Amino acid sequence: MIRLEQETPADWWEVEALYDLCFAPGREALSSYRLRDNVAPVPELCVVARDEHEIVAGAIRYWPVLVGGQKVLLLGPVAVHPTHQGEGLGAFLIQDSLDRAGRAGWARVMLVGDAPYYSRFGFSRLSEVEMPPPTNPDRVLGYELVDGAWDGVTGTVTRFEAP
Repeated sequence: MIRLEQETPADWWEVEALYDLCFAPGREALSSYRLRDNVAPVPELCVVARDEHEIVAGAIRYWPVLVGGQKVLLLGPVAVHPTHQGEGLGAFLIQDSLDRAGRAGWARVMLVGDAPYYSRFGFSRLSEVEMPPPTNPDRVLGYELVDGAWDGVTGTVTRFEAP
């Protein structure tokens, strides 16, 4: 049985260990990590999935960014422990978190990822949004939590600076 709960500061290193296990070395050199440096994640959308042994089976995080001055959620990373892959946990984390984001009043979400995988959730290419290099533009994807939320939102993705 998998239980979802909001990530707490006590979960941080266990979640980081999961990301290290699931992603290639050097993941923190990616441009999306520069957008997260010294920026707090959106706590109510950072979720940990624990199995019946209280082990982190999966995790998802979100961060605020700006696109053309508009506030946007940056999804990622999302990971599932190899012992739980193929069970639909990643899809469950993504769908659950998108539902949470909509209820929290967010309008739009973006990520850098594999279009064939994320299109099943409704993500599509954001041709007018540019991630800092070196990011393949074909992997910049967006999702509307509110109809028309991406209309007219264009430009380079920049760090969110809290007021």
